[in-house]
Amino acid sequence: MNKKITIAIDGFSSTGKSTLAKELAMHLGYVYVDTGAMYRAVAFFAMQKGFIRKDFFDKESLIKSLPNIKLVFKFNSDLGFAEMYLNGINIEKEIRTIEVSNFVSLVAEISEVRSKLVEQQQEMGKNKGIVMDGRDIGTIVFPDADLKIFMTASPMTRAERRFKELQKKGDKVTFDEVLKNVEERDYIDTHRDDSPLVKAIDAIEFDNSNVTKQEQFEKVLKLVKF
Repeated sequence: MNKKITIAIDGFSSTGKSTLAKELAMHLGYVYVDTGAMYRAVAFFAMQKGFIRKDFFDKESLIKSLPNIKLVFKFNSDLGFAEMYLNGINIEKEIRTIEVSNFVSLVAEISEVRSKLVEQQQEMGKNKGIVMDGRDIGTIVFPDADLKIFMTASPMTRAERRFKELQKKGDKVTFDEVLKNVEERDYIDTHRDDSPLVKAIDAIEFDNSNVTKQEQFEKVLKLVKF
């Protein structure tokens, strides 16, 4: 295991990309990067500044404010993974709400936002030994990644998973709200002009609708070649 590789995991929302990526990184001793958290952080920033709310989005103000956004991952040894910090403040909990989920795909459509974050992501992975998950990792961020995985599952299955996850956290949401969010994000992610969600030609597709997390982890681990 002397040779380090780059592992790119892409796919639809709530397919468990981050869970799989974290497990692989921990098992391999690699760096894990949750690019979704980075876009969520920018969406949260836009919400805080009043740039985005229901039926309103001041894109120009967000674009002008991009130089004022500093994103850093800091490893939390108690939790076993890195948390997202926005301008020095831990916002890991805040960015996982349904409210942020409702806006993140709209923010991720903006080319200037994608350009800023992709540059940071490529810098993080320049030495390999990294597992990164998102929407465009295997197509844009690391088109030459050694292993590319594309994860999918039915919208209903993904909504059920997300709903249970939010309920555990104490968030008061309805299943219909979550399903609507999943379907809307799917549409925006696959139809945006800049870096839409698509399966890379050389990516291996995993439909995990009827697969346990352990089964999935074991199958993907077998694909890791050094």
